[in-house]
Amino acid sequence: MTMWLRGSMLSCAVGAALAAAVATPGAQQAAQPGAPAAPAVTSTCQASLGGGARGGGRAGAGQGRGQGAQPAAGAPAGAFGAGVGAPAGQAGGAGAGGGGARRGGGGGTPPPINWAAPTLPAGVVMAESAVPAHRNLRLVVTKGLTHPWGMAFLPDGSILVTERPGCLRIVRNGVLDPQPLSGVPAVAAQGLQGLLDIALHPRFAENKFVYLTYHKPVAAPAGAAPPAAGAAPPAAGAAPAGGAGRGGAPTSVATLARATWDGSGLTNLKELFSSDVTTEASRIVFGRDGMIYMSLGRSTEGANAPSQNPGNYGGKLLRLRDDGTVPSDNPFVGRAGYKPEIYSMGHRNQLGLAVNPETGEIWASEQGPNGGDEINIIQAGKNYGWPVISYGRSYAGPKVSTNPWQDGMEQPWVVWVPSIALSGMTFYTGDRFPGWKRNVFVGGLRQGESPRTGQINRIEFNDKWEEIRREPMLRDLGQRIRDVREGPDGYLYVLTEENDAALIRIEPVN
Repeated sequence: MTMWLRGSMLSCAVGAALAAAVATPGAQQAAQPGAPAAPAVTSTCQASLGGGARGGGRAGAGQGRGQGAQPAAGAPAGAFGAGVGAPAGQAGGAGAGGGGARRGGGGGTPPPINWAAPTLPAGVVMAESAVPAHRNLRLVVTKGLTHPWGMAFLPDGSILVTERPGCLRIVRNGVLDPQPLSGVPAVAAQGLQGLLDIALHPRFAENKFVYLTYHKPVAAPAGAAPPAAGAAPPAAGAAPAGGAGRGGAPTSVATLARATWDGSGLTNLKELFSSDVTTEASRIVFGRDGMIYMSLGRSTEGANAPSQNPGNYGGKLLRLRDDGTVPSDNPFVGRAGYKPEIYSMGHRNQLGLAVNPETGEIWASEQGPNGGDEINIIQAGKNYGWPVISYGRSYAGPKVSTNPWQDGMEQPWVVWVPSIALSGMTFYTGDRFPGWKRNVFVGGLRQGESPRTGQINRIEFNDKWEEIRREPMLRDLGQRIRDVREGPDGYLYVLTEENDAALIRIEPVN
């Protein structure tokens, strides 16, 4: 995609402290044997509601794979770990003492390439699309966010935006309110954990219900012992602890909560569901049936991967009623050894969920490792294969699976090799871009493990929803993309995944 800017696009200055700090790999990487675990850190973001600085959570986990936070330019040595802590076993900077596999030696995985994203200008940026009818685009940039994750559109046109370190923000008429909103629960933020997705109830106009997914900090079990001396290191390709405490018990659990919007913040927060094991990313969407579909990621490879364990929530898509209870027609209700909330299994990290506006099917964008990103069309009770089948490679290079197919496991509908680190997803149905109708847009954090390659992909389908064309867009911005949604006004909205992040509204010039 060709792009030009009104004004010059400034590069981010990376201070000497950044050069000294070691950026971490993403949450999917294997922990280096013997590296100390960084504990889950409860975000101090909410402290700003009392007038304090929004410092908690700005420095943190690194750039690798685009999952964690980047170190801020000029950050003092040891700044990592203050706020969004680096995932267990990963490099935490000069003061954190971590050491991830990407530093070398961990199964031969190469260290990440550190190259901070360029500064995104405020205001308006011009862009182009391959579709002649929408060749000229205007990007309206609202800056001031910190690692945003999801967004929801209020009836008055305002936009609620979650920030992974633990804040809920609001954008009114294109202007970000400098103060976080009240009523957000305590959040444990690290790697792919934190305050994640947000959704409004289908009858929001009546009940004002807002749903959040986040990782709730939990106390370590009394008397939990550290791993025994000489214990075997994690298997190659295993996910870092990412919230697992001493003795293997999770120090944070994925939680679904419901609150009431009162016009200025959240009230009456109520937990509806909490996992009992360590999980990673989470998205939620309401289906046409009125049920909540909630993804719980787990990137672990190997024979004992949680994604293939029906008694483990990791690597599953759950289906819940709007009050968090289990629908009686879930596919595994009453089946011994299966969690009754499970709707489908064998997933890695599903970072996008959307309802096909024509068929009503749930489509999920799922991150592979180094290659093997997928869009899956979800069916009740099906197994989508991770990590038994995959088109991806482990970060050290070997294929995850010898054969990317197996009887009894579903094939992806769309595949990316190399990976673009898939994130949010939306179907375009509006009238602002008639040439994009029935197109799917997905976000990407980085392509082929290279920095400054974040993008969105526009995918065209035929009348049978078979892929016929895809176009990379916004890559010239050099920003990692966390989410993309169609707004009720027919414009596309994009969230970047950076320390100095932004909400971008895509408009037609004409």
